[in-house]
Amino acid sequence: MVVNAIEQAGIEPRRLKLELTESLLADRMEITIQKMGLLKSLGVTLALDDFGVGYSSLSMLKRLPLDQLKIDKGFVDDVLTDPNDAAISRAIISLAQSLGLQVVAEGVETQAQRDFLAYQGCDQFQGYLFAPPLPIETLDAYLRDPAAGMMPVV
Repeated sequence: MVVNAIEQAGIEPRRLKLELTESLLADRMEITIQKMGLLKSLGVTLALDDFGVGYSSLSMLKRLPLDQLKIDKGFVDDVLTDPNDAAISRAIISLAQSLGLQVVAEGVETQAQRDFLAYQGCDQFQGYLFAPPLPIETLDAYLRDPAAGMMPVV
């Protein structure tokens, strides 16, 4: 279905990122890995979303053709105040780096959270610190002309 959509839309697969949840990976693992391999061979970026909150096994993780791990917002929220969340975030970053994967932190709301995670080696960040969720029209207008103004903060 994804390959057909790429062909019909005429997009470059390398510009597409699919975020997979651990629950999606729980069923029919071999078939899922094969499909992921096909998509990756086309250039599609594959990310494992909400890493650390589901039932991931490290043996599964090493078999998946991933590009990114995403640190769940639940760990990011208290990364500065809860030593356990800080330790888990550091461990996810270290694990991802060891596997040659990029790390994305979800739910970054403060500069202090971003700075802490960046210092640990996190590659990318998502959250209200940068922008709220936006209607596609608003995002598209901003991407066409960033100098026209800031994205609205909701």
